[in-house]
Amino acid sequence: MKRLMFLTCLFLAATGAAKAAQPLFKQNFEDVKPPGLPADFLVLEGEFTVKAEGTNRFLELPGAPLDTFGVLFGPTAKSDVAASARFFGTGKGRRFPSFGVGLNGVSGYKLMVVPSKKALELLRNDEIKATIPFAWESGKWTNLRISIVSLNTGKYNVAGKAWQEGAKEPADWNIRFAEGDEPAPAGRASVWGSPYSGTPIWFDDLILSPASKAGP
Repeated sequence: MKRLMFLTCLFLAATGAAKAAQPLFKQNFEDVKPPGLPADFLVLEGEFTVKAEGTNRFLELPGAPLDTFGVLFGPTAKSDVAASARFFGTGKGRRFPSFGVGLNGVSGYKLMVVPSKKALELLRNDEIKATIPFAWESGKWTNLRISIVSLNTGKYNVAGKAWQEGAKEPADWNIRFAEGDEPAPAGRASVWGSPYSGTPIWFDDLILSPASKAGP
């Protein structure tokens, strides 16, 4: 009997962990008929459309006009969440695209790849909070993940990581900072693109997941 109860507890714990690990939102565009957009997306300007190349479907931002555009996705959240996405862009001469993934709405946090600076940046709204060198290669898919976790001190730990196609995901976060001057705003996750090279930017595998209280 004790063994049966022990095994039952293990099963329930495993089931609970599996449920907790389920994404809050996931979109890979495979069920979206081009050129339409998912009904739950909120476009913040920009001519975003779903495109197909071979068997893969993705969200595309055209190479013009040369400005910054974004899309909000997933449910509203404040903290203890992580957002991730894949991005594809190409440089042209000395011109490069810029792109990123965000949390907490339009005025929230963003993890941006800025090839013109050879940098990976964490921002709140448009204010750079942290920056590190990042060697971006044109014509490769880039993976980005951003997380915000509430701390017992009342602050928030904001962290990000980036890695390109063919490389392993970093075991630790590449970049981070602690935020506590004002509360984190509630808002939806986002992806952003600035096609300064005049070529399209592709977005794929948008995911919003719970983030562990243990960290980044």
